[in-house]
Amino acid sequence: MRKDVNVWAGKTVSSVADGYEAFVLAQIANAKKPVLYIASDGVSLAQTAAMLRFLHPEYEVLEFPAWDTVPYDRVSPNSALSAKRIETLAKIVFYEGKAPLVVVSSVGAVLQKLAPAKIFRNARKLVKVGEKLDFDSFLHYVSLNGYTRVEQVMEPGEYAVRGDIADIFPSGMDNPLRIDLFDDEVERLRIFDAVSQRTIGDLPQYEFQVANEVVLDTNTIRNFREQYRELFGADGLHDELYEAISNGQKYIGMENWLPLFYSDSLPTLFDYLPNAQVVAGKNTEEALKSKTEGIADYYEARLEALQVKSKNDTEAYRPLPPEKLYMPAADFTAKLEERQATVLTPLAVSANDNVIELKTIPGRDFAHARHISSAAVYEELRDYLAENGKLKRVICCYAEGSRERLRSLMADYDIKNTALADTWAEALQICAQKKIALVIAELAHGFRDDEYCLISEQDILGERQHRKAKKASSKDFIADVSSLSVGELVVHIEHGIGRFLGLENIMAGGAPHDCLKIVYAHDDKLFVPVENIDVISRYGSDDESVQLDVLGGAAWQAKKAKVKAKIKDIAEKLIKIAAERHLKTADVFIAPGGAYDEFCAKFPYSETDDQLHAIKDVIQDLGAGEPMDRLVCGDVGFGKTEVALRAAFTVAMSGAQVALIVPTTLLARQHYLNFAERMKGFPIRVRMLSRLSTPKEVRETKQGLAEGSVEIVIGTHALLSKDVQFCNLGLLIVDEEQHFGVAHKEKIKALKSDVHVLTLSATPIPRTLQLSLTGVKQLSIIATPPVDRLAARTFVMPFDKVMIKEAIYREKFRGGQTFFVCPRVSDIAEILETLQNLVPDVKIAVAHGQMPAKQLEDIMSDFADGKYDVLLSTTIIESGIDMPRVNTMIIHRADMFGLAQLYQLRGRVGRSKVRGYCYFTVPARKKLNPVAEKRLNILQALDTLGAGFSLASHDLDIRGSGNVLGTEQSGHIKDVGIALYQHMLEEEIARQKAGQAEAAQSSGDTDWAPQITTGVPLMIPESYVKDLGVRLGLYKRIGSLKDKDELLDMREELIDRFGPIPPEVENLLQTIEIKQLCYAANVAKVDAGAKGILIAFRNNTFAAADKLIDMVTKSFGVLQIRPDQKLFVSKDLSQYSERIAVLKNTISKLAGLL
Repeated sequence: MRKDVNVWAGKTVSSVADGYEAFVLAQIANAKKPVLYIASDGVSLAQTAAMLRFLHPEYEVLEFPAWDTVPYDRVSPNSALSAKRIETLAKIVFYEGKAPLVVVSSVGAVLQKLAPAKIFRNARKLVKVGEKLDFDSFLHYVSLNGYTRVEQVMEPGEYAVRGDIADIFPSGMDNPLRIDLFDDEVERLRIFDAVSQRTIGDLPQYEFQVANEVVLDTNTIRNFREQYRELFGADGLHDELYEAISNGQKYIGMENWLPLFYSDSLPTLFDYLPNAQVVAGKNTEEALKSKTEGIADYYEARLEALQVKSKNDTEAYRPLPPEKLYMPAADFTAKLEERQATVLTPLAVSANDNVIELKTIPGRDFAHARHISSAAVYEELRDYLAENGKLKRVICCYAEGSRERLRSLMADYDIKNTALADTWAEALQICAQKKIALVIAELAHGFRDDEYCLISEQDILGERQHRKAKKASSKDFIADVSSLSVGELVVHIEHGIGRFLGLENIMAGGAPHDCLKIVYAHDDKLFVPVENIDVISRYGSDDESVQLDVLGGAAWQAKKAKVKAKIKDIAEKLIKIAAERHLKTADVFIAPGGAYDEFCAKFPYSETDDQLHAIKDVIQDLGAGEPMDRLVCGDVGFGKTEVALRAAFTVAMSGAQVALIVPTTLLARQHYLNFAERMKGFPIRVRMLSRLSTPKEVRETKQGLAEGSVEIVIGTHALLSKDVQFCNLGLLIVDEEQHFGVAHKEKIKALKSDVHVLTLSATPIPRTLQLSLTGVKQLSIIATPPVDRLAARTFVMPFDKVMIKEAIYREKFRGGQTFFVCPRVSDIAEILETLQNLVPDVKIAVAHGQMPAKQLEDIMSDFADGKYDVLLSTTIIESGIDMPRVNTMIIHRADMFGLAQLYQLRGRVGRSKVRGYCYFTVPARKKLNPVAEKRLNILQALDTLGAGFSLASHDLDIRGSGNVLGTEQSGHIKDVGIALYQHMLEEEIARQKAGQAEAAQSSGDTDWAPQITTGVPLMIPESYVKDLGVRLGLYKRIGSLKDKDELLDMREELIDRFGPIPPEVENLLQTIEIKQLCYAANVAKVDAGAKGILIAFRNNTFAAADKLIDMVTKSFGVLQIRPDQKLFVSKDLSQYSERIAVLKNTISKLAGLL
């Protein structure tokens, strides 16, 4: 029914059902004239664009979203979002009209004034392999056009330079580019992964564009200064913003003064598309009203705040009048009339010449059937599909997994004539055969017209939350992030706890050598050569009370020996528990086929891979006939509860009982509501036992448990009392075990004997520890966050009362709540007073760990019930509570928190369909220490990575791996630091598993590192890797290389990232290889110089003495054994390269003798 574009001009299109917008656009679009579609908001924009691309992959569909900040904000829009806007504008400017162009935008974006089109026309720069490139002028071009120089490129709009290599992340690319120059010619143009920093592909050429809507060059800076002075007079001359721009520096949030940078009046999207057919989506009038009111309100708030501040306050925010930044509502409406816009409405409008009646009606919503049972849903679906048998029937699912599941459920209920399609064209072919097509497409709600009957997954299964998963490999990125920071505590395997003071280049054997400088008690210094960096580990927490060890003192060795003995006990216990478990038998529970699929389909998210693995592990354990004892670790909100739900369902449907024990009443209630909701429609009774239960409920529950009429019970330690008797307990689930006291733990152990046990914990266990416990403790780790739960938008900014007030009110008005977190209890009173003055009509609750437990629980409970708007607290909100209504978090003095804490805290917001906001405030005008600044920058970057890596997989700032074996180990961790503790436990378990405990005992301590002095320059020069953090990260990784393959891989990475390897780095890599050989040859010390090499064996012993003597004899005087049992290689080795080669060869031969 494609009509000529003129037929649509100026018409109202009535009866447009939800989801049908893309179909209308598909009919309007043609190659002669672009189409501008204005959606009411960002969600509708994204869904319409995705659906239109699915229907017509050949169309040029561009998205132009509004900024994700509020009007007159202190912060800049998200860099990925800015990149998308710039890419769209550049494509519009250079559009050549081959394929139909459809620009999908929103009311908010169209109201905004934009940078002039000339900045795109003037800023194209083609870089082509094989052609010349003046590197200096290219770098000038890059910085001029809004790119920011950084040490390591992570986000769009950044660039980094290392020698003849430039890394740059242009807008419009999913990955950054690496330009390799040979002299002044472009040798290669590579695409690389921002996370691993490794090459993933090549391009023959690329055309660069501006990177920011504000371009800082001499003209724009001059315009800005003139117009700022004109508007705000002498008062504004000392503003931070004015000073920064005058110096050519970017300023956070400078985009909010965009008009001042350009002398011309600014265009809007209408001006960028002067002859486009405009289509206004549904509800645009309401959106226009609320947007313009919002702009006026924020402007007023800024003016009020400005009057309160003193005239010459440098942090004053001087807002521009709204008409400078936004198109007035009247102009917007006039533009729609002038452009003869097509207006879509969901209402049926009486027919006349100006109305096109589409006759689409919303599809059926199966909500009422869902309340009855799953069977009712699929019966109704079958009838609905049959009624519409003459139409083309398509079911749209969100993801591959949910499509498979839906198809199998439909087959169970006798809806069989289905087929899978990957494209719309395939779907139409399937429909032509009278079959039902299942596609993966973003459709929120289905509809029907004369031709199609579309049904969405959400119509059938209820509210779904789905976002595209972003892939982020994490290993190398985190290794760099968590590298040593100057000033933090470290542990030397032989000398104990000291403080790392940084890298120092010292002369060793006449050659420059990078060393780690560590200070101990009494201000003693130790210099550790970088190739031995693996004897250093992070202590794990920077507690002021930690005592530094005395260099060369006996106390450290004693502490280490004590911990070692304790670890031996722990490892023995673990191995014993594992062996005993295999001897016992337990009931076998198998998930009931169709019912289980139905139960799973009620889960409103897409499962993550980790979650699916954990569920598979648990279901397998339940069917294995041995008692399960599995620990599922994962951060709050990563989906552990779903694992417990599926296990409970499997056991309860098999006729046995399930008990879920939690530490707090609040958590018990949360789980109870969740379990009761999910078990609806199945023959399973769920009850709760806690101090919130009435005496009557308690009595009934206990009776039901004894008789077997209650299948699932959820409660606090009340469940452990003597008068609770189970008729047939099959599964015990313990949530947050680390919060239970010792006495309760003993009672839980007594319950455990032959039943299946599933323990859930939010304390992450480092992956390394998980590996060491394989086969000892059954462990599943859920380390990936739910499929990009709208990652909370993170802002790092100076403490700004207007922003805080706005943030709290914005959350209150959208029906949500706010967390306000302070680092210390002592800060709370002052902040409370500030908040009461700022937001007097907002209800504030205060919570901190020094309160009595019951009072704290009551406050948390009231807050969860919505009785307060703001919870002002210390970090206690870190622990397991799920509060989906809390979607704004303000963290006071964020520079005082560790990275892991900040990451955990941020995970508390953005847990529902609403975008979460997280404000990290830092003191205004105070210089942050570099470590804190780096932490905050990383977190801001992580919000664009979708935080796609896991906290648990690396000790970002380790919170301790507390509950692997119970709390008794935390004391020992304090003695030796977390990383070393882990390492010792890992080794001990591996030994005991291999039955080598005794052998290892006799051979003495394994904690040693060969000392190698070669007199050869060893370091990563600053000219090769400029950033100290990256350099330290590389030293750490190079020091821990284990074999030749890893060395080769590292070589490849260094060349890829930083260019050809300089001799000093080559020497370092060679020395690491020699070090690996020294371990194999039992060589403790090597001294190499111009006249030869002196080799000392560990404990002055060599296991194959006879072979060594034979080797010495055949060497004709080159090798000599000295009276002190050391081996001397006599040779002229004044050449560095020969010295390294001979040393490697000799040690390699010695290793070969053993």
